Amino acid sequence: MAEFIGINRKARRCYGFDEVALVPGMKTINPNEVDTSWVIDGKRFKVPILAAAMDGVVDVDFAVAMGKLGGIAVLNLDGVQTRYDNPGEVLDKIAKASPQKATELVQSIYLKPVKEKLISKRIQEIKKHKASAMVSCIPQNAERFGKIAQDAGVDLFVVQSTVTSTQHISNEYKALDLSRFCKTMKVPVVIGNCVTYEVALELMHTGCAGLLVGIGPGAACTTRGVLGIGVPQVTATLDTAAARDYFYKRTGKYVPIITDGGMRTAGDICKAFAANADAVMVGSAFARAKEAPGRGYHWGMATSHVNLPRGTRIHVGTAGTLEEILFGPAKVDDGSQNLMGALMTSMGCLGARTIKDMHFTEIIIAPSIQTEGKIFQVVQRVGMGK
Repeated sequence: MAEFIGINRKARRCYGFDEVALVPGMKTINPNEVDTSWVIDGKRFKVPILAAAMDGVVDVDFAVAMGKLGGIAVLNLDGVQTRYDNPGEVLDKIAKASPQKATELVQSIYLKPVKEKLISKRIQEIKKHKASAMVSCIPQNAERFGKIAQDAGVDLFVVQSTVTSTQHISNEYKALDLSRFCKTMKVPVVIGNCVTYEVALELMHTGCAGLLVGIGPGAACTTRGVLGIGVPQVTATLDTAAARDYFYKRTGKYVPIITDGGMRTAGDICKAFAANADAVMVGSAFARAKEAPGRGYHWGMATSHVNLPRGTRIHVGTAGTLEEILFGPAKVDDGSQNLMGALMTSMGCLGARTIKDMHFTEIIIAPSIQTEGKIFQVVQRVGMGK
């Protein structure tokens, strides 16, 4: 419900992960007997946590490793992997740059044009290891890159920008017709990003196979500070999921909602599913994997913008292998490892046998959930006090 914030201006209260908690129901389930799988366009994945299309997170080797563990990673076709024959040398430079020079260096590195031959090469390298290939690019490059990726055997294609709508207006360039693009592509198309019911509903009418939800919540994203826009992820997920359910009732087509960004811990991931997400997309948690190409660093997708960067390079360190981050055993106490084990345990405690069952979990507003009784952790900077 909206309330007045000034004369003739109302605003509604929205909620993020730190402000809510999940309430156990009447039954509990053995965590080993829950089903965490999710489906997109008939393709089923055991791990409902996607690795974000960020250059500090996903390269070919990471995508292959993620595939072997039952998940999927998204390769950024606008990034260093398709601009440089030897991206490792470039990634070394980014990792060694000082904080003061990092953004300027990233901007210069991304000025080199994308090599179309590398798009095909990277996809084929992933497919060669029998892993699913999912790639992403901005709308301006979608038609050109989409055809190349499709011919190379890509499994899923993502059209992603800071804010996506079906009514993009420009006199400077021709806007991408999302409906026509989805119809002409022979592989499923995921579109992002959005945060509202109305936009989500319009995007679903394009024929897309999935929607990315989230504007500015990522650990390396500065969009909310630079542009002042965004909606906290719990509210954004619930609103767009409501559009998904309405669209399904009207058309019979189910378009998965993928909550993208803002999840620091496994608990946040569990809350995203309770907020009606079908899958989540994570960046910083995977940037800490030994297999991640960022060398312990992570930067936003818009860090490279030549005029108005909306991302920054952050140091996340290297915490463990990808398998430890996904399936454990966890060696830390802050919920950043064994994400799947935590999800399964949460589902068991909530009595949710499937991800869709999580959608019926009771959510309460609980701003003290992060601090109640945690004074020793806060003082000693351990566990939830880090």
